[in-house]
Amino acid sequence: MSDERCALVLEGGAMRGMYTAGVLDCFMDHDISFDAVIGVSAGALFGVNLLSKQRGRVIRYNKRFNSDKNYMGIRPLLREKNIVSTKYAYDTVPRELDPFDDEEYKKSDIPFYAVVTNIRTGKPEYVQIKSVFDQMDVLRASGSMPVVSKPVKLGHEWYLDGAVTDSIPYEHMLDMGYDRVVVVLTKPADYIKKPMPRLFTSVYKKRFPRFYEAFSNRHIMYNYQLEHLKELEKQGIAKVLRPSEHIKISKIEKDPNKLESLYQLGLRDAKRLLADKQGVEKQ
Repeated sequence: MSDERCALVLEGGAMRGMYTAGVLDCFMDHDISFDAVIGVSAGALFGVNLLSKQRGRVIRYNKRFNSDKNYMGIRPLLREKNIVSTKYAYDTVPRELDPFDDEEYKKSDIPFYAVVTNIRTGKPEYVQIKSVFDQMDVLRASGSMPVVSKPVKLGHEWYLDGAVTDSIPYEHMLDMGYDRVVVVLTKPADYIKKPMPRLFTSVYKKRFPRFYEAFSNRHIMYNYQLEHLKELEKQGIAKVLRPSEHIKISKIEKDPNKLESLYQLGLRDAKRLLADKQGVEKQ
């Protein structure tokens, strides 16, 4: 039995997270567990279902509700200034229409962390989620995309998408003392992030200059993280799962067939990894 501790790291990517959903369901099918999990944006929102042991829930509720104009899209953006409805997506669905099992989640002894970005400091913060229902606003902040989402207040500070400042938080988990990381990315191997148009970043320039700077330079941070991951893979510290095929999908994808295709790709890629003797199972 190895004494090494392994953390699971889940990138965001909005509806590209259906790939992550497939990977996580495969892990549940094979009873794969980790010593800790950290998620960013959609990675956090979908990742909590691993600890609540709700296989199939992520793909199910996204296929069911994404096409609802009151759930996601222009209507909630105009009504609430949030492209994803706060009440519908973060309250009605997880509490009533497709219940999240928070009691099962709280039984888990695996710590789960969500990344958020403080818009005053322009820095990432890492919050342990001990109860999804009690800390739903943390998860909402982690997944609140800039420009199309209002900042979320947590305590005395305001927050947005954690991906702006730490898109793939494997370094944070290594700094916490975990020996290895399994990283689930939502973009293919040839992906290179481009600069965000100034039209979008300039929204924050006057009121939140540090956030503006981080938002403007996100592509530099992200592309560095990808390059660094390659080195960690060579050293045997990181194992990376990413889409093996290109499936075009929008951030607010509503087509259930496209969502299902990406989900199935996640299942297949994870199964392929687990079939490899050098996969994520601990010796």
